[in-house]
Amino acid sequence: MQTASAHHRITTPTRQKRNMRALLVRMRSKLRRTRVEEPEPSHLPLPFIPPELWGIIIQHACLCSHDPLDTSRELSFLESPSTQLATYRASMATKKSLSLVSKQWNALSRNFLYEFVWISRAAQAKALARTLLMEYVENLPSSGKFIRRLHIETPALERCAPADLRTILDYSPHLDIYSDHHSVQRSIYEDAPDPRCSPEEILKLVAHPRIRRLSWTSYDDVPFELHMAPLGSNLTTRLEYLELSSRSPSLPNLSNILSGSSSSSAKDFEHLQMNVHLPALRALKVSLDNNTFAVLASWDMPNLTHLSVMSSDFSYTGEGFSRFFQAHGAKLIQLELGHSSSALEEYYLTTPHHLLVLQQQNQNHQQPAIPLAEWCPNLREFICSADAEWHWQSPDWIAPHILLPSHPRVELIGIRDINTRLLEDPLTPLDAYRTPYTYPYSCGADASMDDVLFDALMCDDADTPCFPLFEQISSLLRRDAFPALRFVRDLSTESHRMRTVRPHPRVLQFWRKVVACCAERGVWFEDCSGVNITQRALRRATLPGSPADGGASLL
Repeated sequence: MQTASAHHRITTPTRQKRNMRALLVRMRSKLRRTRVEEPEPSHLPLPFIPPELWGIIIQHACLCSHDPLDTSRELSFLESPSTQLATYRASMATKKSLSLVSKQWNALSRNFLYEFVWISRAAQAKALARTLLMEYVENLPSSGKFIRRLHIETPALERCAPADLRTILDYSPHLDIYSDHHSVQRSIYEDAPDPRCSPEEILKLVAHPRIRRLSWTSYDDVPFELHMAPLGSNLTTRLEYLELSSRSPSLPNLSNILSGSSSSSAKDFEHLQMNVHLPALRALKVSLDNNTFAVLASWDMPNLTHLSVMSSDFSYTGEGFSRFFQAHGAKLIQLELGHSSSALEEYYLTTPHHLLVLQQQNQNHQQPAIPLAEWCPNLREFICSADAEWHWQSPDWIAPHILLPSHPRVELIGIRDINTRLLEDPLTPLDAYRTPYTYPYSCGADASMDDVLFDALMCDDADTPCFPLFEQISSLLRRDAFPALRFVRDLSTESHRMRTVRPHPRVLQFWRKVVACCAERGVWFEDCSGVNITQRALRRATLPGSPADGGASLL
């Protein structure tokens, strides 16, 4: 009996454990049955999307930041170029990622991958030329047919080889925009240059009916009318923007520069006539010499309204310059004179003969030596540099430019390089545009210390920062000089940063006085994006962590 009872005591816990395990198994099985079995994601059928819709989706993904073929806003010289190298690289990274998804996406994104090509190094031009050649050799579809915009901007030591450029243009029949910013190799010491890669042959490839924007650089001393001979075929009927610049290896004649005289007489200009017709041209930017202006005077440009001029030999007083403005000045709405008044004044030492005759004819009317206001009667927007200087003939005020001291119909004046003049102030640190200023704040008081400083900036008129620049802007507000003036715009992005991110007290003092002076005249002073600058925006710029935005009222 004792043995049986002992056996019972031993087996009872074992049975209980077994029963507990069985109960847990039954509970787990019930829980598994109640759970809804979901299919794995890999087994889900994807919906069919037509390739046309995929193409639209990829197009919007590639153009989310900007459209490189939309240059309608870049006709005005007041607008900064929307396409920068950093923006281009970010856009290309997105396009490259889309092209690596699948073969279908690669074929759909190939059009956008090649539509805008920015060459920033010589190796990139060589790689693109090799790709296009190998596609032709292997009888593959050419990627060059997708190239719509070609931008070449390289360092001086990384310029593109003319042979590579020729290859790229040979396989780019649908090119709409071509820009060469001094980035093609040219040597005057080359013994036997390839005639297929000459500037004239390259221009023939570019000057076709599809081209809308053209930036062209001349690298040698060949006469301008010979370089531009391909335009005489008058095929560029859609050309809207033309930029012409010269990068000649030889120096100009010093005697001609110092005398202000042209190298050609009035009779010599007759052979410079060219039969060039550009019916759609609206914007022209030139950095050329006096003879070139005489050539451009003979061109037919009926819709030209925007002009940016920078004379490479300071021949603003030459007869070619006069002929050009007498022929096209009446159509101009926007004019930019790139050279500063101070630089021009140093070279404008003697008055040429044709201007002396003009002065004698208009002596009784007291008109300026260069009647630019008469040549451009419909001018509405004028762009000049900030480094204007006092002129000895008008010591009481500073004109925005020596060639245009006044105009009755100008409504907007844009000023470049204001940031450079602000940094010339001896009490303004050179890193003012990079390092925000730390203003002291009071603790527990109703008015912080920066408020006191902000109000005190308008008290001391004798210590105005950048006094010549302030006087130049104040001279713009004279009603007898520009009676129709409504807007003055700062075109410098560096100046915008100096003004909006906790500016230095000297910079803030300058802008406070400028805005107050403009408010008294009823003129809006705008930043580089066209937003008016107000005292409230300047006040917000001094607060920590809150860059100023444009205000909404003149006061």
